[in-house]
Order: sequence, then structure tokens, then C-alpha cells
Amino acid sequence: MLSHPLPRVKAETYHHCLEITKECLGVHNVTKPVSSLCNGIHFLLHPKVLYEISVFGIQEPKSEVNTAAKAILLYLLQGRLMMTALTWNKFIESLCPVIPILQGYADTEDPLGNCILLLSKASSDTEEILPCTTRLKSMLRLLLVKKPSVRSLALKLLAFHLTSEEGADTKRPLIDARVLSRVTNLFIVKKPIELKLDDRRELVIKLETVEKVYEIFTSDDVDLVLRKSAAEQLAVIMQDIKMHAVVKKLCLIDKIIEYLNECVSQDGKVVECLVQPCLTLLRKVLCGDPVMRVSLSQQSSLLTVLFRVSLIFHEDCSVVTEVGALFCLLLFDEVSRMDMWSVNPSNKPSLPSVFSLPVSVFRRYHLPVHVIGHHAVSPYSIVLPLSADCLALKPVSDMLRIAWNLSWYHGSDNLLKQMNSETKTQEILDALKLSTEDILTLKITHMASGLQDCLHSIVQAATHREVRAAVTRMSFYLLNDRLSLKGCPGPCVVTLKSLAWHTALNRFLQVLPACTEDEKLLIDIVHFLNKLIKEQRKNSSLELLNWILELLLRHSANPLLDLLVLTESQAREETDDIRTAVRQQLQKELIALFDTLLLNFMEVTDRKCSELLYVFQTQLALKLLQCLKVTDAPHFYGLPSLERTLRGMANLTAFPGWSSHSPLTNPLDICVKYLSGLLEVITSFYVERGGNAMSFMGKGVTKSTILCLLHLSHEMMAQAGSSEWMSLWFLPLGSHSEEHIPTQQGLAWLIPLWVDRDPEVRFTSLGLGSALTTLETGCVALANSCQNISGGLWGTVVNILLDQSECSMVRREAAFILQNLLVIPMPTEIIKDYTWQGPCVHDEDSGLSLIGKPALQALLYHCHFYEHLNQMVKHCYLGRCMFDLNFSAFDRNSESNDLNGLDDSFKFWRAPSRISQDRDPSSLSTSETTVAPSLGSTEFQPLVQSTTLLPEASHDQFVAQGHQESTSPRPPHDSSLSAPLPKLCVFVTPSLLSAMCSLLDNLLTIAPRDTAKAFQQAHLIELLCSIADATLIQTCVQELRALLPSSPPAEHTQAQVSFLLEYLSSLSRLLQSCLLVEPDLVIQDELVKPLITNIIGILTICTKDVSDKELISAFYHTWTHLFNLLAMLLRKAGAVTLPSVTVALAKHWTAAIDMFCRCAGLSATCPALYTASLQFLSILLTEEAKGHLQAKSKTHLCCSPTVASLLDDSQENQKSLERLSDVILQCYEGKSSKDILKRVAANALMSLLAVSRRAQKHALKANLIDNCMEQMKHINAQLNLDSLRPGKAALKKKEDGVIKELSIAMQLLRNCLYQNEECKEAALEAHLVPVLHSLWPWILMDDSLMQISLQLLCVYTANFPNGCSSLCWSSCGQHPVQATHRGAVSNSLMLCILKLASQMPLENTTVQQMVFMLLSNLALSHDCKGVIQKSNFLQNFLSLALPKGGNKHLSNLTILWLKLLLNISSGEDGQQMILRLDGCLDLLTEMSKYKHKSSPLLPLLIFHNVCFSPANKPKILANEKVITVLAACLESENQNAQRIGAAALWALIYNYQKAKTALKSPSVKRRVDEAYSLAKKTFPNSEANPLNAYYLKCLENLVQLLNSS
Repeated sequence: MLSHPLPRVKAETYHHCLEITKECLGVHNVTKPVSSLCNGIHFLLHPKVLYEISVFGIQEPKSEVNTAAKAILLYLLQGRLMMTALTWNKFIESLCPVIPILQGYADTEDPLGNCILLLSKASSDTEEILPCTTRLKSMLRLLLVKKPSVRSLALKLLAFHLTSEEGADTKRPLIDARVLSRVTNLFIVKKPIELKLDDRRELVIKLETVEKVYEIFTSDDVDLVLRKSAAEQLAVIMQDIKMHAVVKKLCLIDKIIEYLNECVSQDGKVVECLVQPCLTLLRKVLCGDPVMRVSLSQQSSLLTVLFRVSLIFHEDCSVVTEVGALFCLLLFDEVSRMDMWSVNPSNKPSLPSVFSLPVSVFRRYHLPVHVIGHHAVSPYSIVLPLSADCLALKPVSDMLRIAWNLSWYHGSDNLLKQMNSETKTQEILDALKLSTEDILTLKITHMASGLQDCLHSIVQAATHREVRAAVTRMSFYLLNDRLSLKGCPGPCVVTLKSLAWHTALNRFLQVLPACTEDEKLLIDIVHFLNKLIKEQRKNSSLELLNWILELLLRHSANPLLDLLVLTESQAREETDDIRTAVRQQLQKELIALFDTLLLNFMEVTDRKCSELLYVFQTQLALKLLQCLKVTDAPHFYGLPSLERTLRGMANLTAFPGWSSHSPLTNPLDICVKYLSGLLEVITSFYVERGGNAMSFMGKGVTKSTILCLLHLSHEMMAQAGSSEWMSLWFLPLGSHSEEHIPTQQGLAWLIPLWVDRDPEVRFTSLGLGSALTTLETGCVALANSCQNISGGLWGTVVNILLDQSECSMVRREAAFILQNLLVIPMPTEIIKDYTWQGPCVHDEDSGLSLIGKPALQALLYHCHFYEHLNQMVKHCYLGRCMFDLNFSAFDRNSESNDLNGLDDSFKFWRAPSRISQDRDPSSLSTSETTVAPSLGSTEFQPLVQSTTLLPEASHDQFVAQGHQESTSPRPPHDSSLSAPLPKLCVFVTPSLLSAMCSLLDNLLTIAPRDTAKAFQQAHLIELLCSIADATLIQTCVQELRALLPSSPPAEHTQAQVSFLLEYLSSLSRLLQSCLLVEPDLVIQDELVKPLITNIIGILTICTKDVSDKELISAFYHTWTHLFNLLAMLLRKAGAVTLPSVTVALAKHWTAAIDMFCRCAGLSATCPALYTASLQFLSILLTEEAKGHLQAKSKTHLCCSPTVASLLDDSQENQKSLERLSDVILQCYEGKSSKDILKRVAANALMSLLAVSRRAQKHALKANLIDNCMEQMKHINAQLNLDSLRPGKAALKKKEDGVIKELSIAMQLLRNCLYQNEECKEAALEAHLVPVLHSLWPWILMDDSLMQISLQLLCVYTANFPNGCSSLCWSSCGQHPVQATHRGAVSNSLMLCILKLASQMPLENTTVQQMVFMLLSNLALSHDCKGVIQKSNFLQNFLSLALPKGGNKHLSNLTILWLKLLLNISSGEDGQQMILRLDGCLDLLTEMSKYKHKSSPLLPLLIFHNVCFSPANKPKILANEKVITVLAACLESENQNAQRIGAAALWALIYNYQKAKTALKSPSVKRRVDEAYSLAKKTFPNSEANPLNAYYLKCLENLVQLLNSS
């Protein structure tokens, strides 16, 4: 009854409740027994009743209700003496859950408010009113109310509580008046927190990772900085509600409370850095766990600690806001659970729903959080049933009758069929029979029936009026669709597709109207067609578009296009005002229809439709040109008609190629005619009339004309083969009366438009200047036209760029003009007859003049260019440029609102949002895009924020730039005056900063040193990089992927994302230039790490569900530049940037693989992105492999992840790697050998195969080895065939495509076989060696090919005996006739390699080195040793020359031979081969005296190996030089030499009596004894080092054997 919908019932209920309360608790009952009275109010003592009264009764607009509700509560709160203890306790128990609502009404000046305050005060009695914890919560809650006096009182109560708590002396802070005086508004924050968690479908982070981070956070042995970092990471992880279960098991909350308690202790300053992330963690856990909220809200110690923390950090807004958010969760928990106040609460435990609060709490408190509201109306309210009287009313009975018939006949379709049929219907009651009105209503409201009736009416119509009425009804059906179904085709459009409406309307569109009534009918039909096409814009009907285009392009009479131009007879009839108005309306509707057609075709891909459109564009252009009638005097113009024509021309000329589809007229001729007419309009309406300074008449004409000229400049650039057309844009300067003065041709007519009062005109005219200055002739002409202006062209444009009162879109175009001016080379001194001098600066005091680059630097310095740019970057506005005033009763008040004001109203409103879209957001300059006026060209900018805001103004409301101009045209500023730095906060957009980045890029090219120095001084690169924010773009894309009703319009979000992406593209190009000019500008740890994190974040944004093609194109464009930037960072500073790149990729690995796969699949549609992504991947893997090789010698292990480990270590990543390998393989194999993109894919595939074993395995499954072998066989056959053709050399050019293809195939094989025995077996089965043998003559003719083939063989033979043996097999094949190369073909590849190695010295040392490396691998094979022995190849070793003179180093070739001999000596058969060489031991002995920096001990190692064979010992013992060398090793300073010598001597003497006798000579024995004694002293703990232990063992055995008899 308290929530009854009828106001009288509700008022009576409250009145009776108040009367009962007065009766029971009134003062007149003071003499009566208490127990007999207070029982009468027990029906009120229930939490739900008190909740209803407190939340809705007091807020009721009707005074009878809210007065009674306040009185009831006042009686209850003051009635303790009139109640029994049992009743009072029951009242307090029922009141506790409602106290959070009641305290919102606390007030020191109101009786009810005072009573509410008494609940929180300490009672004079021994017993408190509220329990201790509840009272503490109530005191803390008072800090959030809107009344300052109440907050001050709450602080006093809390101060008493804090000073009296146990251990207060040992806690911080000390409570005194100074502390309390500054925290009255402690929790009144400016930026409330959004209490919102994510609920992702899949876990992004592994649970093991979370546990490791938690261990770091809780470990006392870890530094506080690392613990803080771990806490911050946990806070980010806890944003996903699925992660909460992990940390709950690990007792996270207990650890956080421990840290907070430690913080408020006397020594707690140490852990203060952990407080903020701890509070964030606690907030996110409590936000998702209602059970934990209930538990912690009863812990008074925690509440006290949180309040103390807020006092300690009262100056830190982030900490105070977090504490305030926690208080909201803990202090309002009772009223946040909606199920508690429902009529029938569920027994099931509630799910972790979103935290929400009653609307009443929003209005009564200053909450530091943004939460969802509930209970705007009472949950106990009911809906009253209709009374019997209502059912008898005629509207109700009519509704019931229609509803019954619809149900009886199962829908309106069957009902209408029954009514139209001749069969008799079943007898029904008269009351249920449909009336004539009902039947008519049903036919009209039924879409299909209504439209069919309209078409029937059109066909059968006898008058114009009937047709117009039918067409109007059809328009209303379209309107109904638009109002009911937003964003998708409605039933009207769907129904029309099935009806033959084209035939019905066709006859009215094929003839010219003969009278005014015909014209009115045609207006309605054209209007309907326009509406219909607009409704189908997102789902265009090709049938409809083709029909209209064919109708417009008929070879015979073309009425719709012809009606645009008045005939002579129609012109004579213009005296008839009515007919003139009708014709103007018809022309208006026709142009609107043509504009809609043009815009609708932007999404059409049908070839026939597109061809018809192109022809239509040119035909329409010619018709509109006829409409453009220009006379001498402006007052003869029909301004609305002219403006309409120009707007249509602007829409048309926005399409590239609009002039190029006429069979009779040259495109450039059409452009010239357009230019002539448009220049005449602009001069007549603007230049000759002094602009629009005195009147806005013709404002639309000027705007549309300059927009057409902008589009026309692009079209003329595209259609003209040279820049000769630029002179056509020149107009004479001066007035017509000055005939005696020769007029100068120029572009001076354009300059006044730059200072027009309308920002759109300024923007478009500067855009035209930007387009014209893309040509050198345009730059020269524009500069000459500004000679009479102080500062000239450069000063004018710089001042516009630095004008703080100007809007960003205008300044952006000025930046583009400067960018274009910098492209032309300029001198450093005055040069006569030089076309382009650049800027000119003159100092009046010194008389010094500068031109060119020095003048440019002086101009930038004088105007404080870089200081201005610094301010621009700092005040960049990244939000949406839109007007969207959205005030809700639930929103937080802005900082400008009165903190003490109360808003008890339910009123809130939303104004319709509107935005003006800029041109293509992905464009880089005006010269690369066009602007369609139908899309708008205004870019709304936030203006300077005033220092004092009006009370009713919200802090986030901005006004458009450019509306504070003076009413008269302003001349360009004098460039001699330096631009003052802004004193107020002026916002600029990312689009302007994009243009500034491009401008800075050009400045860096022109003056690298000066510009780089300016960057460093102004810290520009750091500031520009700080704007890059991947999170903001991700948020916007998520909004676009899942648009909600509350989301802003998609167009606004798309524009915001496009502007940000455009900025990132420009920034990446600038950073690449910086890396080329001065890498230190970018290579900084504090800059590179966040930059790379943001870049990877942007690259891994999922755009799968984004449907806008232009936005996707912008993403692709930006990704291309970001990949190029990352690639250059890796090239320039791989050691610094590689760890950051791999860490960032590891965080988004799944998304990164998806991104690489997606980019690799765009070779046809976006080859630039395809190339950039695969090149980056290739460079990344290459740099990582280089780093791995360089780090092999280092003992420490790198803890950061590597791409190789991500590819191979985790089983989860196997599928993603297979996807990536598949995509790259398809890119490689699916392209022809002449396609340059094939090389890109090959490079990426090579790098991937080199680092990933899984990739090799997958390539083997994909038959890459077999395919490469087949390709090599095919190339061999092709080369052999070409060699037989007369008159053609076999290989004249090294760049021949076939050789390149062969090179790529061998490199792929090399990397696929690298350290992979399975792949080597596959290559063996595929006959790799015979194929290479057959190709050997061609390989011999090209050093690079030889090097690659030798690398392939080295990889193939490494640790693969079967592969080594395969080189010894004989193979035969066809070879070219020409044999003028290094050697003839032999019957095995092994012999070919030996012959190649015998030709020493080779011209190419790299090839020589590779040959011996291959032979070193082969020398480990028994079969290959046999071939080497039979070929007498080793005899070449004896012919090596030793160093002469003072040179003590062996040659590189000698070292290669020694390495080969070392491998040969690893087996007994090889040792015999060495010993059979006469003089080999002596030569090795001589070589051991020389040194080599990389391999100094090779001869000793060969001796060492030979000494181990019993058959070799006599020969070694017979050579005294060898024994002397080995004995001398024991006295060497090199420990490795000592070990080798000792081991060789021990091996020689072991089981060989003659050696014992020979080595007992005094010299050898002395050396052994001395070495042994020295070793025992030097290595007392030899067990620690195995080499030292082995050395001691060798010496010990030597001593024993030599001392034995």
C-alpha cells in the first residue's frame, strides 16, 4: 500500500501509519504502560517497510506523503522512551540495513537530520544506540554526504574514535586539529572511478603466471620496487573476473591487509609505494565478490586502517579515490543487494553481479565512483488491473475485437486473405465482426497489402491527385520503417522488392512534364525514389540502381537530366511565381536524388553498375555546367538555385575520374570549363565584393565553389600530363578601371579566402593552396602572389599555423602548405635567375638579409616554432570531436558544480548529438583526398578553456573553433612579429599533430643537424610518443565491434580512431627519419620500451568485426608504417630494442600470430602491409638469431622470452605456428618467380625455418623439400635447354631470374635442413646431391650461387654420415656444352669439391673458406676419407708456404688446412693418411711455432690425436722434432697447450716400452717433474675443474711410468 500507484491510496496509507505511530508513541501516553502501547507499531519495524519509507516516501513529490514519511521516521527515532527494550532493539535491528539511505538526510539544522546524526554519536549512557561496527560505518559514511557541516561533525566523531582506539600512539598519522582541517572534502574527488570488471570468455594469462606474480608480490626477500611492479601487474590481471578465484586461494586479501597495517604503523613509510596498487587490487576483488564484501564490511579494524591510509595520503588523489571507492563497496553493501529488497527473495546464492546502488544514494551523497543505479521506482509497486467499466469503453472493445480476429485467423495475412475471398466465413458474434473502419485500418497498417493498394491506385488513377496521394502513402511506409527499425532494411523495403513498382512509376519518369501538375507529381515521385535509395544505402539493391541509371542514360530523350536546365520557353515563363517555385523545387529534388545516387554507389562493386555510374557522372557534370549561369552583376543571380547547383557539383567532383567518361569531350576540356565558371563565381561573389565581411549573402555559394575548386585541382592533376594547366588558375590582379596599369597574373584571389570568417572556407581554401603547391609551379605562383603581403607566403602560412585562436583543421592545411614548400630545393645564399629562393628574412636594424635555409631557420627561431609545437603536443585532445550533451540523474557532478548543493530531481535530458565529419581520416594531406560537402567538412575543436566556468556549464562541453573572428576580413599577420606563446590552454587535435609530424619530417630532411638539435632541446620526440595510446584505440574498436544503445554513434568513434591512426602513421615516418639522421633521439630506454609496447598493442588490435572499409584501410596503412618502424628499430639498435619487442609480442602472442597470418594474406589487396609485416618478421628472427650466437659465449641466461621459444617450447602454440607456416608457404608457392612479393615471402620463410624446429617439421609435411628439389631440377633442365640455343649465352647476367630462383630454393633447403636429421633424411631420399651435381657447372659460374650451395652442403653434411657418403656416389647428368669454367665435371660431387679446393688461392676467400668447412665435415666420414686419399688432395698441404720475415702468423688458408687435417686425424685411417705424407710431421712441427689469433693449437691437437694410435707411435717416436714440441708444451704459458702436451706424451708412452726409454732423457723427465710439482701447487682443488683434474692425472701417470723400471 505504501507503494500503491494511486496517489490517494498512497497518501491515505501514510496518513494512517502516521496516526497509528502518533497514537502509540505520542507524548500524551507518558502516563500509560509502555508495553501496552508500543506493540501497535511493530508492523512498521521491518527492514523492507523502513526501506520503502526512507527511499521512496521521503522522495515523493506529493507533500502529503513526504511529510508523513518524515514524521513517521522522526517519531520512531525519538520514541526510545516510549518503547520497551525489546521493541527498541527490534527497531534498531530493522533500521541498520536502511541506515545508508537515511544518513543521506543527515543535517544539523533539521529535526529529522539531527535525529539521524544522533545515531552516529556516542551516547551518554553506558550503552550505545548502534553496535560498534555499525556506528563506525555510519561515521565514515557521513564523510560522503553533501553538507559540509555534516562532514565536519563526522571528522570530530572519527577523531575521537581514532584517538581512543587500542594502540593509537603507535599508528600514523597523529590526529590533531591541523590534520582534520584539511580533509573536510577528502573524498569529494574530481575523477570518480568506474567500478567495472571484464568477463572474458577465454583466459588471456596463464594461471601459473598469476601465481608467479603473486609470489613476487608476497615475498619479503624481493625488493619493494619489484613487489610494487608485481602488485600493479596483478591489478591489471584482476580486471578479468575469471582470475579472482586464483588469488582468493592464495589469501591475497590477508596479505593486502597486512601491508596496509604495516603502512599505518610508525615505520610504515617504507611500504608506502605498495599502498596504491594494493588498494586497487582490493577494490577489484571486492567488486566481484559480494560474500567477501559482507565479511570485510564487519571488520572495524580494516575500516579504521583504510581511513588512516587516506589521511596519510590526503594529497595523493589516486590513493584517496581508491579508499573512497573501497568505502563505497563496504559502507553501502547492505543496500547494494537488490535481491534483499525484492518481494520474493531467492534462496539461491546470488551470482557476482555488477555492484549497483539505489538512485536515492546518488542524489544524497558525493560518491567517488561511477556505478549503476537501481530502484528508481519502488520494487513493491504493482500494476492495477483494468476495471469492468474500462472494458466497456469503445476504444477497448475495438482493440479486443481486432485482437480476437487476428488470433482467430492466425495473423493479419490470413485475415486479409479471408476478407478478400468469396467463401463464406464461419458465423461469429456481431460484437466480434470487423467493421468497415477496422477492415480499412487493417489493410492500411498491413505493409504488403497497403503497398499493393498504393500501386493499384497508381495504375488505376485518373488524376494527378490520386497518384500523388498513393506516392505519399508509400513515403509514409518508408518513414515508418526508419522510425521503427534503425540500421537495417525494414519491411517496406523488403516488400517493395517483391512488387512491380518500377512499372507503375516508369511511365511518369520517361516524359517531360507538360504542366505544373505534372511537375508537382514528378516532385513527389523523385522524392520517394530519393527516400527509397537512402533506406537501402547499407544494403544497396543492384536492381534498383541499374533501373535508375538505365532510365537516366537512355539514348532518346532524357527527361530527368534535361529538367536540370531550363529551356528558352521555360525561362520566359519565370514571371509566374508559382510555376517558378515548382520548378525550383523540382530542380532541388532532382539534385538531391543525384547526390544520393552518387553517395550510394560508393559501396557498389557490381561491374555493370559501376560502368553506368561512370558515364552518369560525366553526363551529370555536363548538365550541371549548363546550369552554372554567370552574369556580370551579382544581383542577377538566383542564389538558392546557384547554391544548389554548386552543392551538386561539389558532390559530383568529389569522385575521382568524374570527367573522364564522355565519348565526345576531352576530360581536361571539361575541367577547364568548370574552372572558368567557378573562378568567375568566386570573383563575382567574393573577391569583387570584398568577401563576406558586410553580409552573409552568398556564403553557401562561396563555400561550395571553393570546395569544387579543391576537387577540381585533384582532377586536373590526374587528367593532365604536365603542369601547364597551372596557368589556367591565374587571375589578373587589380581593378578593371586601372587599364593603364598592366595586370599581373597570379593566385592572389585565393589569399583573402584564407582569412574568411567561416572556418570551413578557410579550411577548404588552404586545402586548395596545399593541393596547388604539390607542384613547383604552384609554389612559385603562390609565393609571387604574396609578395605584397608583409612576410610573404612563408610568414603568412607560419602565422596561420601558429595562430592559437585558429581551429586545428585550418592550421593543419597551413602545415601541409609548408610541407609542400619545403619539398623544392632551396639555396643557402642569393642566386640570380633562380626560380625558387625560399623564404626571405630582412633585419631592419642590421640591414642583413637571409634567404633559403638560413632564412627558414631564422624564421622558425623568431616565431618560437618549436616552443609552440611543444605546447601543441601537451594540449592534444584525444577524445571525440562531437557535440553530445548527455546529462543523467546518475552522473557525477562536475568540478564546477556546487559541492554543497542537493539535486533531488529525477529530471534529466539528452540533446540530439551531431557531428561534422572531416574528410577521409586516413589521408595524409589534402592533395591525397577529396572532400564531399554532403559528408560535411567542419571539424569541431575544443576551444580555449576559460579559467572560470559558469555554474551550469559542464567541464567537458566545448564550442567550435573559429567563431571568435572579427566581422571584417583581417589581413595576414606581419611575419616580422614573433608569435606569442599561448597563456591559456588551447586544445589541438591529433590530425593537426599528424600534419606537424609530416612537416617536421621535411624539416629534418632539409636541415638535419639544426632540426635534431631543436628536437632535443624541446623534448619533442618524447612528447610526441607519449600521445600514442594503444588502450584508447582498443577501447574505441571494442565499442565499434559491439555497439550498445548507450554507445556514441559509430561515425564519431570511427572518426576518432581514424585520426589517431593517421597520427601514428605520421609519427612512425618521423621516427624513421630520426633513426636515419640521429638515432639517439629515439634510442632511449624510457622512450623505446613504452613506444614498442604501444606499437605491438596497436598491431594486435582485433578488427575482425569492424565493417567500415575506410577504417580497415586506415588500420592497414598505419600497420604498414608501424612494421617499418619496428624493422628500422631492430636494424639500428637490435640489442636495445629486441628484448622489448619480444616481451611485448609474448604478452599478445596469440593475437600477434593472428595479425601476421592476416597481413600475410593481404598480398593481393594490400601488398605494402604484406611486405612490411613479413620483412619485420624476417628481421626480428634474424636479429634474435644473431643475438643468440653472440650470447653463446656468455654464461648468464637471458630471462626474457624469445620468439624461437614462443614458437617451439609451448605445445599450445603449435597450431598457431602451423597456421603461420601455412600462410607463408602459400604466399611463397602461390606466386610466380617474377613476382617481387615471392622474394619477401621467401625471406620470411628462411628466417622462420632457421630458428624453429617445428617450422622445419611442418615444412617437411608440406613437401617443401620435395618442391624445392623439383624446382631445382626444372631450373637445371631450363638452363641446359637455353645453353643449346644458338646465339644466346648461358648466363650473361648475374641478375637473371632463373639463377635468383635457384638461389632462393637452395637457401630454403639450407635453412630447412639446419640441425634437423629428419629433414636431412628427406633430402637424401629426394636425391639432393645428384641434383646439385648436375647443377655444378652453373654453380661454378657464379660466386654467390657457389657460396649458397656450399652453405647448403655444409648444413646437410653436419653430423649426418649418410649425407656425407652420398657425395661420394657417382652421378651422371646432362651438362651444357660450354666448359669454360673453373673445372670439368667429375663423376662424383666429392671430386668436384676437391678440385675446387685444389685451385688455390681462389679469387673469393669466402668460397675458399666454405669449401674447407665442407671438407672438414666430410673428413669425418670413412667414405669421404677414401676419396680424399685416392685423389692425392692432401699433397697440396705440403706445398703451403710458411710465413717469412717478421710475420709470426699463419695464413688463413693454412688454418683452413689445419682444421681439415684435425678432423681427418680423428680416426686411425685418417691418421695413417697424414703420416704417409712425406714431411708432413716436420711441416706441422714448423707450423706449431707460429701463432694464429683464432686457432693457435691446431698442430698440437693433430699430434695429440696421432699419438693415441699404437700403429703411429713408432713414427712419432722417430721424429725428435715432434717429441721436442710436445715436451716444450709442458713449459708453455698456455694452459691448453700444457694439457695437450701432457695428454699426448701419456698416450705415447702408454703400453709402449720404447717410448718409456726414449722419454727418460733428462730434458723430458725434468720438464715432466717440474710441470707436475707446479701443477700440484697451482691446482690444489683440481676436482672443481675437470680439465685441471685431467691435466694432473696425465702428469701423475707420466711421472709413474717414467720412474718405473
